[in-house]
Amino acid sequence: MTLVLRESRIHSCGCYTSAPIKKGTLVVEYVGERLTNEQADDLYDDVPMTYLFGLDTGKHVVDGYGVAAFINHCCQPNCETDIIGGRIWIIALRDIEAGEELTYDYNLFDGEDDAPCLCRAARCRGSMYSSAHLRKIAKARAKAAAQRPNPA
Repeated sequence: MTLVLRESRIHSCGCYTSAPIKKGTLVVEYVGERLTNEQADDLYDDVPMTYLFGLDTGKHVVDGYGVAAFINHCCQPNCETDIIGGRIWIIALRDIEAGEELTYDYNLFDGEDDAPCLCRAARCRGSMYSSAHLRKIAKARAKAAAQRPNPA
């Protein structure tokens, strides 16, 4: 199987397969330097787009490079991620046809800024944040709104 980078309808550049991929296949490893969150914040505090992959419930990240860093987010993905033997793998969730763009659900879990999703999936949740994080943000915003004085 060959993976190809080219323009994506989802976002910027995407990763596509040139051959069919069977469900359960380890497609590609997400590689990069392992950093603490503090190191990543120092490097990317003012950078709007990164290729950081969160590890250890947010204590460390992988600063991605290579083909896997170009796999876009989708709310109805054809791949998923798993850490196997300390390595991050992109794994086919279903059979994938040749020419299809590879995607996985980023399930972002930190941050307050908007992270709009552009996947156009039938069940798109409108954000790259996980459903749990979206509920957390909504709860915090509702609490803040309830504490504001009423301008009546």
